[in-house]
Amino acid sequence: MGIDDSGTRSTRPTRRTFLSAATAATAAAVAVPALAEPAAASGGDNPSGPGHPARPQSPDRELRDLLRAVDQRRIEAIVRRLAEFGTRHTLSAQDDPERGIGAARDWIYDRMREYAAASGGRMTVELQSYIQQPASRIPVPTRITNVVATLRGDSSPNRTYVVTGHYDSRASDVMDGVSDAPGADDDASGVAVVMELARLMATRPTAATIVFAAVAAEEQGLYGSAHLAQQLKAAGADVQGMFSDDIVGSSRADDGTRDPRVVRLFAEGVPTAETPGEANTRRSVGGENDSASRQLARFVKDVAENSATGMEVRVIYRRDRYLRGSDHISFLEQGWPAGRFTEPHEDFAHQHQDVRVVDGKQYGDLPEFCDFGYITRVARVNGAALWSLAQAPGTPKGTIIVTTDLTNNTTLRWQRGTEPDLVGYEVLWRETTAAEWQKVIPVGDVTQVTIDLSKDNVFFGVRAVGRDGLRSPVAFPRPGS
Repeated sequence: MGIDDSGTRSTRPTRRTFLSAATAATAAAVAVPALAEPAAASGGDNPSGPGHPARPQSPDRELRDLLRAVDQRRIEAIVRRLAEFGTRHTLSAQDDPERGIGAARDWIYDRMREYAAASGGRMTVELQSYIQQPASRIPVPTRITNVVATLRGDSSPNRTYVVTGHYDSRASDVMDGVSDAPGADDDASGVAVVMELARLMATRPTAATIVFAAVAAEEQGLYGSAHLAQQLKAAGADVQGMFSDDIVGSSRADDGTRDPRVVRLFAEGVPTAETPGEANTRRSVGGENDSASRQLARFVKDVAENSATGMEVRVIYRRDRYLRGSDHISFLEQGWPAGRFTEPHEDFAHQHQDVRVVDGKQYGDLPEFCDFGYITRVARVNGAALWSLAQAPGTPKGTIIVTTDLTNNTTLRWQRGTEPDLVGYEVLWRETTAAEWQKVIPVGDVTQVTIDLSKDNVFFGVRAVGRDGLRSPVAFPRPGS
């Protein structure tokens, strides 16, 4: 039985019959929950062929309750308090109780511990420190300390998602550890997102583990996030997604225009940690737009562009902006999918500037230039993404597109996940010129499927589905047998 171009079932066999007889029988054994249909499909016009149009994942009641609880007043209070430490430069005082990076570190740590106290033991908080020997922008041995709150997952604790903001700041001179550097937008705003989400999620059980980290020494060279990523790698954590919130404090550009309902998400194409062999495979199959980071970004758009966040996620197909680089790069270097959230436009007079007035114009990264309603909406985007990732099954592993024979159909194979709420899988496909997944084919609780559609003409992917209908990010298959 096939599916015609209108999406209805037909008794006439066609070349677009999408399941082989044996696999179709197996797939029918498990019913994949239907996704509520939103008003419009994602990805623009859908091609004819098997499956139904790919649509965004609507937030359920539990997620909507979480996002409504994001508190703008708390976010504003965090940004203003961090700015009050005068400077949070990595080379500033570490033992002054009122001024410098040490005072900021201790304040963040105390707040995180308060959040963890309400978690019933599921959240732990640590000061993750090491001594950085002299290196670029580090003239003398310097203690680098991350404040890390870990919310342990109930059923898949090794599967891990990470969100960071960097709590260090800088003035015009990157080596100036004395002058005022309030760092309200860059990056008290990102730290406020991390802290507010840690507060809210501490009391809510999750299936997978979420790490909320305020990292240090970003301005000096991503030292804190590199250490965090290395520690997670050494611990054997299965990091399936990471977000850096860096400069998410304002929607105002330097010409005064505003774009208060858009946040940028930078996502690399060619993986930073790609091996020569992987590069050869990517070139042969045309996978430069299907890195794990691009799949993560597509997932964010699916779950975080809705009325519960009030935001549009503008994915930028780059690792980061020109001349800039944030803490997600430390995770990309470990081979993990990661992206950077940042505001849609920037006013550089309020970044990396000494606090001063010139010709009547105020310079400096001060709280008065932040839009706290905007930061709140960015926090909701992060919350929607992290919650949906942590509650859904993980991204399928070992995903293969079989290329041993010349055929006009496509066989896909993957490993079954171990999550207790896993009920099945979906195959997705799109035209090679399309940026977003266009069609979805539910295939049930199987680990192999044959689709009567040529792998030479379209791109395929596989995602997992949980009992409550939550989907994982898509896994892009590699050629195999």
